[in-house]
Amino acid sequence: MAYEMWGGLVALAVLAILGVPVVFAFAAAAGFGLYFALGGLEPAVDLLQQTALSGIKEYNFVVIPLFTVMGMLIAHCGAAGDLFSVVNRMLKGVPGRLAVATVGGNAIFAAVTGVGVAAAAAFSHVAYPAMRDNRYRRSYAVGCIAGSSVLGLLIPPSVFMIVWAILTEQSVGRLFAAGVFPGILLALLYALYCVAAARLRPELAPEGEGAAAPLTPAQVSGSLGVCLLIAVTLGGIWFGYFTPTEGSAVGLFGAAILAVAKGMRLRGLFRAFVESGRTVTPIMLLLLTAVMYSKLIALNGIPQQVQETLESMGLGPGQTMLFMVAVWFLLGMLIDSISIMLLTVPIFWPVAASLGLDPVVFALIGILVIEAGVLTPPFGIGVFVVKAAIPDRDITVRQIFAGAAPYWILILFVAWVVYEWPPLATWLPGRM
Repeated sequence: MAYEMWGGLVALAVLAILGVPVVFAFAAAAGFGLYFALGGLEPAVDLLQQTALSGIKEYNFVVIPLFTVMGMLIAHCGAAGDLFSVVNRMLKGVPGRLAVATVGGNAIFAAVTGVGVAAAAAFSHVAYPAMRDNRYRRSYAVGCIAGSSVLGLLIPPSVFMIVWAILTEQSVGRLFAAGVFPGILLALLYALYCVAAARLRPELAPEGEGAAAPLTPAQVSGSLGVCLLIAVTLGGIWFGYFTPTEGSAVGLFGAAILAVAKGMRLRGLFRAFVESGRTVTPIMLLLLTAVMYSKLIALNGIPQQVQETLESMGLGPGQTMLFMVAVWFLLGMLIDSISIMLLTVPIFWPVAASLGLDPVVFALIGILVIEAGVLTPPFGIGVFVVKAAIPDRDITVRQIFAGAAPYWILILFVAWVVYEWPPLATWLPGRM
């Protein structure tokens, strides 16, 4: 029986790597695995039906589409461009000013969207033309856009954190709080890299950058509107005025008001909702089938078998953590990040808990390492999103991967810092 179960999981991983839609791979593994485990078709179908129903009724699932639509509305209404202009104006005299402004704009924009897709698309159209007009090297410019777009996967409200919280039954609000300081640290390291690279290699970002254009009242008001939205939404969650699900609804309402105030009309609103649907639907289907897959994992005691295997190898908590990091990083080169999380967290989470690893620290390290996979070749979904959105047909995927390499290295560095100094992730959740 154990061999049949492990064979199903190996087949699931192979199918995902070969490009079979992961949602179908999850469903097949869960269906066939439960058939063998329960000894018949009828009990397997009954359990799958109950699991699917409970998954659809999961209250926390609502957070994902609401925060995604919120971010798309902000991106489509032009507020991302306002943030870039305001931050750029504040950085007069800083080497690589436009790149640093891209990082700063993304860091703020990350707090109103849980997906990096919206940030990558928005700043590809806003920041890249400005950098190229000032003779920035293509790889430096696109690497900055791709690298800083993933800040939205760490800085709350992150879809990664929501998915992790659902899979591990943790508090979404606590994980949101845990991501604040590591997210700020990562953004600061990104900005320092941009400045250092521009100073050491002036040809990347010529000193003769044009002066930032004067700000318009619309740009200032748009930026202030985004900051107010962040304060109300995340502040309300952290101070206990409403739950993350209620906060996502409040945030969506505020984003709709801001979008209309910025001039977005019915057609623009409809386009933002359609794009959100295209982003959210695959995630929700994956989550639904992953819940079924988790039942298979728990029913057959696979986490316990993994733990026993690691113990027989003489691995301590630190070495076990390193093993998991290596698995996440290698998978990140082959399949998308959400699928990695759904494949591995149901197995790794019980093992980490049994070893006494802090659940918040473990979550942050996992999210950071999986986040690095968004930028690593050959899959690197964040790189391909930027390639599709950049208004420059001459840019190559190789140039984007090369420019993004320092950013995923910094992500792994922050993951190491969180492991070595846990209060960076645990202090704020401990005050909630």
